[in-house]
Amino acid sequence: MTTNTMTAEDRLAGLGIHLPDAPKPFGAYVPAVQTGYLLFLSGMLATSGHTATVVGIVGKDLDVKAGREAANTAALNVLALTKKELGSLNRVSRVVRLGVYVAATPEFTEHPKVADAPSELLRDVFGDQTVSSRLVFGVASLPLGSPVELEVIFEVKP
Repeated sequence: MTTNTMTAEDRLAGLGIHLPDAPKPFGAYVPAVQTGYLLFLSGMLATSGHTATVVGIVGKDLDVKAGREAANTAALNVLALTKKELGSLNRVSRVVRLGVYVAATPEFTEHPKVADAPSELLRDVFGDQTVSSRLVFGVASLPLGSPVELEVIFEVKP
């Protein structure tokens, strides 16, 4: 199969990625809402179960590499939840927007480098033609002390 004819599930397997269990809500909200052909995911943290896999502030406790690793963990949670909600990642036709929140010091300015980790993973799974628009924010803190939180909107096939 060529890269263009491979499905998202094929690409995921080819990358050797085994998805974690889909995260469950931490409060009074649902993890995802689909309306029409759009799937909106609630904020995805760098967690395993209800525990942060890494905690800290990028630029103080964590460097860019650790921030990227946390962002990648959050992106794996995005994929796991999306697969649970849709039944298959092959139903995703486009990543519409990726919002990346990075808990960082006021002096930290390399937010895009941290945000590239989930952008690259989503591109590698869904294909070059599905690369999203993106917002990147530096914030003072995030739930559970996670250094990264992702917000994702997908366009889905019927």
